[in-house]
Amino acid sequence: MVKVNGTELDIAGKTVAAYLKTTDYDPKRIAVERNGNIVFKSRYDVTVLEDGDSLEIVSFVGGG
Repeated sequence: MVKVNGTELDIAGKTVAAYLKTTDYDPKRIAVERNGNIVFKSRYDVTVLEDGDSLEIVSFVGGG
């Protein structure tokens, strides 16, 4: 199980990119933190989620 923004999900074994494809997140407008470390966008395709990982995904919102 992987905790994503506080919710346990059964996505261990998927890459960050594969998980994001199942969501409504716009990869161009988010930041992903895995176990306290930023995951660079260039690494989404090769970063494999492991059982016990914790992801925090933050969306950037424009405005002013």
